[in-house]
Amino acid sequence: MSKTKVAVTLESTLLDELDDLVAAHQFPSRSGAIEAAVSEQLARLARTRLAREVAKLDVQEEKALAEEGMGAELGAWPEY
Repeated sequence: MSKTKVAVTLESTLLDELDDLVAAHQFPSRSGAIEAAVSEQLARLARTRLAREVAKLDVQEEKALAEEGMGAELGAWPEY
């Protein structure tokens, strides 16, 4: 995959922490650490998108839609 160079501005304390991680060989470089962080955050956002969308739904409205037209069928279902 090709890579593109970008400029990033960070608070100095964040940069110090980042440099500490690179010095401790947690990441190969600043770029590697930032790439990993962005990749992880994008993956997290993708995984939680469904939950965010569901949270927007009105529970009562969704229940009414799910049960719409089932009045006759509900009475015909066996009791368990």
